[in-house]
Amino acid sequence: MPGHIDIVDGDITTLDVDAIVNAANEALAPGGGVCGAIHRAAGPELAAACAKLGGCATGEAKITEGFGLPARYVIHVVGPVWGGGVRGEGKLLADCYRNALALADEKGLSSIAFPAISTGIYGFPPDRAAFIAARTVRETLSQLPGIARVVFCCFGEESRALHEAALAATAPQD
Repeated sequence: MPGHIDIVDGDITTLDVDAIVNAANEALAPGGGVCGAIHRAAGPELAAACAKLGGCATGEAKITEGFGLPARYVIHVVGPVWGGGVRGEGKLLADCYRNALALADEKGLSSIAFPAISTGIYGFPPDRAAFIAARTVRETLSQLPGIARVVFCCFGEESRALHEAALAATAPQD
């Protein structure tokens, strides 16, 4: 039976899950938005651990400890910069979710929280991103029975509503 999917509106750095996902840049350096908030909450050890990973390609995932966070781990993914949808952005965004879940499963983790990857400064349309996230997580969870809980941690009511609509649109039909 696939894991449970929750949607919350809040601060991802406060969630008590095995791993939170960082919407990172290719250098895995502290940045703005979700990335900056995660680095600030985790402490300087996170930046030091990230520096040892040698960066991360778009769509890929890498993992570090969570340091000062309630989450034991941070899974870093680099989402695509929106370029109008003609450069494979949808596939790359789906790869972020798929690869983060696979890495969590590989590490034996059972709970993971995602922000709305690429919807901030990277400009991915939030409604499209929510649908890709919901569809990809639903499809991937069915293959990873060890993951019991996925949280979409939204920043604001609009993002929460988009994720709720996307989950409803991708729900299995009886």
